Amino acid sequence: MSSEKRPGTMTTSGSWSGRPAGVPGAVPPPSVPLSFLMAASVGLIACGVAWAWVRRAAAANPNSDPAIAAVHFGVLAALTMGILGATHQFAAVITGRPLRSVLLARATFVAWLAASWLLPIGIGFEQTAVTAASGGFALLGLLLLAWNLAAPLSVRGKGAPVTALRLALLGAAATTLLGATFVGDRQGNWFVLSAHADLAMGVLGLFAWLGVTYIGVAQKLWPMFMLAHMAGRHRVGTVAVWATWLGAAVLAGGLAHGTLVAEWAGAGALGIGLGAHLVSLWAHLRHRRRKADLHVLFVVTAAAWLVVAAGLALPGALLLPHHYRTGVALVAAAMVASGGWLLEALVGHVHKVEPFIVWSLLRSHGLRSGPSGKPLMFADLYHHGWAAATYGTVTAGIGALCAGLGASWPPAIAVGGALLAATGALVAANLSARPLHLLAAARTGTDLPVPAPTPPARVH
Repeated sequence: MSSEKRPGTMTTSGSWSGRPAGVPGAVPPPSVPLSFLMAASVGLIACGVAWAWVRRAAAANPNSDPAIAAVHFGVLAALTMGILGATHQFAAVITGRPLRSVLLARATFVAWLAASWLLPIGIGFEQTAVTAASGGFALLGLLLLAWNLAAPLSVRGKGAPVTALRLALLGAAATTLLGATFVGDRQGNWFVLSAHADLAMGVLGLFAWLGVTYIGVAQKLWPMFMLAHMAGRHRVGTVAVWATWLGAAVLAGGLAHGTLVAEWAGAGALGIGLGAHLVSLWAHLRHRRRKADLHVLFVVTAAAWLVVAAGLALPGALLLPHHYRTGVALVAAAMVASGGWLLEALVGHVHKVEPFIVWSLLRSHGLRSGPSGKPLMFADLYHHGWAAATYGTVTAGIGALCAGLGASWPPAIAVGGALLAATGALVAANLSARPLHLLAAARTGTDLPVPAPTPPARVH
């Protein structure tokens, strides 16, 4: 019996009615990943506004409450929501198995959306009840996420991408539990956690959760988007996944307990993992059969932020014991550069991933041709000039924010925040305007403008 049901009902595989041919049946409805990705764009706008608002406090002390609130808008409301959208989509794509429940995915979205906004608001305005509520929503979101992904991630033999998603769930659990401790500490005594403990949570979140997710999923995306298929097993991807996760876990433990040996050992392992990630990227670039495009520029620039982060983190760690203020400023800039690695990659990949998801949605509504009258293509779904402008705003925004925190210069922090807010607005508008127009035309039966045919050449 076919798994497809009559229109208006959901299939047992977690697909949706009218799913076009070629889209795997395990893939969730487009509204699941798109809701996370749209929320990430709005979160990035809030992050940029927050950095511009707290520029003076952040320049004076990167560990101050206003700065921490801005950081959480970026890490939770932007990066985490974007990575969760990708996780719900690609866990099913990579494993070939559907999520346990689409309803669970929607509940996960609501829980993480509440947590990602309530936590920075509670910190910024010193509202202990709000921060406590955010911790509860985060724990709920973690449980829902783990239960929903347990079904597809139980598959065997899928290599580094599935391993990365499994390890990322452990990293998410560790980050969320440490965050709950963070909230509990604020309930008892308004922020007495040391800067090292707060940094430990940042390391876990950026590398053991979000970073490992991207490193693993990239092993699936790069061959597809670059047409870079390499013969044999690509073991450097597996090294990147395991070394990054283990290094982040050991480094975070050393930071939380003030153990210098564990800090340096973890940093070394983390460096090996991220270095293997860069080697894997280089191998895919060498073997690609598709011309260099904006996506490649995004990915290469994202990798460059890792090099910048290492260049800031090492002198920052060495200066901390002797010149505390300078060391803290450099470490803060290094963490922003690390977040910039994920943000630049996320913005670049979303210009490839979201049109694919939207394309399937439009096809499910019977749309077969684009504005030109030719068959609907992914490239028809956004403006490429605005996508190039987005590359400029996100890259310049990350750079300005790094410079502002590293040099303790409020104007640069404000400029960086404004550019990040502009990036969120550009991404949301550019990736939704054309699809919404096409969808409205498909629902109303309006004919899209078709250019006049080119007259045949005169034969002499």
